[in-house]
Amino acid sequence: MTQVNDSPQRAPLIEQRSIDYIPEDERHGSLYSQFSLWLGANLQITAIVTGALAVVLGGDVFWSLIGLLVGQLFGGAVVALHAAQGPKLGLPQMISSRVQFGVYGAAIPIVLVCLMYLGFSATGAVLSGQAIAQLIEVSDSTGILIFAACIALLTLFGYRVIHLVGKVTSVLGIIAFAYLFTRLLTLNDIGLLLVNRHFDWSSFLLAVSLSASWQIAFGPYVADYSRYLPSKTSSWKTFAAVGLGTVLGAQASMVLGVFAAALAGANFRGHEVATIVGLGSTGVMAALLYLSVVLGKVTVSTLNAYGSFMCIATIISGFRGRLQIGAVQRMLFVLAIVGASTALALLGQDSFLGTFKFFILFLLTFFTPWSAINLVDYYFINKECYDIPALSDPEGRYGRWNLLGIGVYVVGVLIQLPFVDTHFYSGPLVAQLGGIDISWIVGLAVPGLLYYLAARRTVRAMPERMVLPTDPALAGQVRAQEG
Repeated sequence: MTQVNDSPQRAPLIEQRSIDYIPEDERHGSLYSQFSLWLGANLQITAIVTGALAVVLGGDVFWSLIGLLVGQLFGGAVVALHAAQGPKLGLPQMISSRVQFGVYGAAIPIVLVCLMYLGFSATGAVLSGQAIAQLIEVSDSTGILIFAACIALLTLFGYRVIHLVGKVTSVLGIIAFAYLFTRLLTLNDIGLLLVNRHFDWSSFLLAVSLSASWQIAFGPYVADYSRYLPSKTSSWKTFAAVGLGTVLGAQASMVLGVFAAALAGANFRGHEVATIVGLGSTGVMAALLYLSVVLGKVTVSTLNAYGSFMCIATIISGFRGRLQIGAVQRMLFVLAIVGASTALALLGQDSFLGTFKFFILFLLTFFTPWSAINLVDYYFINKECYDIPALSDPEGRYGRWNLLGIGVYVVGVLIQLPFVDTHFYSGPLVAQLGGIDISWIVGLAVPGLLYYLAARRTVRAMPERMVLPTDPALAGQVRAQEG
């Protein structure tokens, strides 16, 4: 893959910027680092458990594997489309929401996204705590606390270190997964698991929803990790690097989870980490596999913490009217975020698997409409031409509140309710669909179409081309476009 300048002078180990625009002379990195980051982020235990749920909740092995792949490809494409925005905008993902929602209005989806990533981080900490507990013979709670300290430290270092960790964990993940699959295939008759091919729409759609939900959940922060790439980086190549990494990594993990759950049966619940490691060996090899589990979770949990920091900083900066966040503020935000997710992990560790399915599906209720609106606006309405300085100016072209974007977003959330299935609420159409939550499909299709139809008929002042902070003379050049 294309290599570009990765000079330490341009890329200090401790990140100096936060949510502000990345100037061209500070851009660095490679498309390979995008691939390795998202491969490593998906070769991990939570993705394994997500795949296992397809079998644990009633699906057969063969059709679960097919359903997971279908959802993987669809969700991975959505995530990769968001990632391609990073090099062009040079900004974190959620700041671009100010185009569709207004400088103040963007806080609405961002607050919800931030809260949901706290929960996502907490579920990862539970599994990591189990692995650390087995590795160094401490309690699960102590393991969670040790894991949290590592995440806080890596998040404080920022972008460059996160990509370095991604490269390391992707290599270790490939080695560990190759070993586990080898053991799995040589010690078990996998063919027997694939013989029973009873197709059931409910189970198949559940598998599709699980993997698509897993992928789309990366959407609100995926561009945070591509924004340092040079602006001339091909959008197609960025799409391919991120999409290939995330789909290959997640599918490998989920395939392993399906086989592990099918072999373990009822013993899988409550012993997820031990079951996976038990596929490999005992003694020193088991210890190495536990270490691999922990390192695999480090990448994605750091992404969650870093992305949550970006979300909080984006909200605050919108009302302050500037993008810069100081070093002390950064540290306080990160510690608060990691502390909150750790508290949730400690409180909820005993009921993890029973609630995980509902959590990963329910969280999408609130940001699938955002994802649809953001992608439609970027690629079809504004056509990759944003006014970067106006994103921090409530008096600028995007204004404080964009009622069109906010209205479509609210409709997108509400229209999903008949299809949502959670512990505390089940929509009226869920039973007719065999108990499957397909709200994420509705949440992408309906608001995306509504926003396109409404926005293209609205007179909007848009820049002729991308307006950058380094090119302020262009800020006043607008054109009125009427669909």
